[in-house]
Amino acid sequence: MIEARIQHFYDEPSGTLSYVVADENSGHAAVIDPVVGFSMVSGRIDTGPSDVVIEYVHKEKLGLEWILETHAHADHLSGAQYIKSNLGGSVAIGEGIRDVQAHFGPVFNLGSPFAADGHQFDRLFADGDRIRIGELECQVIATPGHTNDSVSYKIGSAVFVGDSMFMPDFGTARCDFPGGDAGLLYDSIQRILSLPGDTRLFMCHDYMPGGRELRWECTVEEQRAANIHVGKNTDKVKFTKMRTERDAQLNLPALIVPAIQVNIRAGHLPDPEDNDITYIKTPVNTL
Repeated sequence: MIEARIQHFYDEPSGTLSYVVADENSGHAAVIDPVVGFSMVSGRIDTGPSDVVIEYVHKEKLGLEWILETHAHADHLSGAQYIKSNLGGSVAIGEGIRDVQAHFGPVFNLGSPFAADGHQFDRLFADGDRIRIGELECQVIATPGHTNDSVSYKIGSAVFVGDSMFMPDFGTARCDFPGGDAGLLYDSIQRILSLPGDTRLFMCHDYMPGGRELRWECTVEEQRAANIHVGKNTDKVKFTKMRTERDAQLNLPALIVPAIQVNIRAGHLPDPEDNDITYIKTPVNTL
């Protein structure tokens, strides 16, 4: 099995981990879950989190083939289009994005020319799809539950799990967004945990509970043994009850309003209006 060279990048404000996955032989690469920052106070974009990724790709003389999203994130803005404008590559996500777009299009009254058909992305993945990153094979694993467009990417012995689960001491993702389903998330996680115990799992977020140091990688065996929500043979009924009760107490992510509007567009900002200014809409008493 050909293994990838993996470099992580951490965006502290959103707690997000992005990755560059490279094939040593060909020099081809993919970026997974890139970030740009956004200030709710000033309305300004900060490209810094993606600039460090771009700098790394240039430094390592890599050719970017893919920009892979694990789902339409609600806690940060995607850097996909900014990365693409600098490095090229095709932007891809799970085909469930159509359902996410269909829900949020009316919420934000996006209207024409926005269409909930996924055309904003270069590729929509179905479960089991396979793509190449140079000589590396990437398998798409549908892992819905947190959102219905969630997918994980298996590349060699590594799986990039998106928000389906976190490090064992932080547990699993919320399921109270539209299309979320705790029972479905449980099934998706069990699918990941059925992989060989030494499979390497790469997280999309780490919030460093208790002030511990940043972690981004663990194994299936570690998750089976120690995940505080699904480890040690926790059954589906117990998990669903826990997740439902816990989600009812959570606040919405701070950047959900701008993030959703940008991320369902594959990282494109809304079109400028007739004054050449781009606006992010805030629905009142709706979310």
